[in-house]
Amino acid sequence: HSFIINYMKIQKQLSKKREKKVYYKYAIIIPPMQIKESGLEGYELEAEVNKGEIKIKKKKRALNYLL
Repeated sequence: HSFIINYMKIQKQLSKKREKKVYYKYAIIIPPMQIKESGLEGYELEAEVNKGEIKIKKKKRALNYLL
């Protein structure tokens, strides 16, 4: 695996307007090669957030227990 650093920006996008309220969403465009290398395409993701960083990883499956 290679370790490539690409710089990205968080983009603020208009999501919807309701009466006098405006809602925004945020997007990060990740280069296709990094998506391919991560193996995360098509998976549900979860984010771990700390001051100054956001880590995105594959969502862990919930375990089904029989009672």
